[in-house]
Amino acid sequence: MKNFVQPGGTITLAAPYAVASGSGLLVGSIFGVALATASNVGDPVEALLEGVVDIKKTASQAWSQGDRVYWDNTNKEVTKTAAGNTLIGVATDAVDASATSVVGRVRLNAAF
Repeated sequence: MKNFVQPGGTITLAAPYAVASGSGLLVGSIFGVALATASNVGDPVEALLEGVVDIKKTASQAWSQGDRVYWDNTNKEVTKTAAGNTLIGVATDAVDASATSVVGRVRLNAAF
């Protein structure tokens, strides 16, 4: 097929802020998880758009398996709070509400 470009599981984005490898980033309506560190705004960074990742979440927030999860671009973390945030996927594992529970497992959905 002449017009095929790439599979699309990862793409190169211009970093909207300094981002560490494994952290989330939002460019317009595209959410991804950085596969490398981008130290400066505008630096190219390869981002994972689909798959299952462990990522920073809102502390003291319980998740159930299958909960929709959203990117909070202000706090640079994943949350169950929909208002003002961007849908990025679903929780694949339950997480308790303890203050030390700051990582959640998420299946990213590149279609959002």
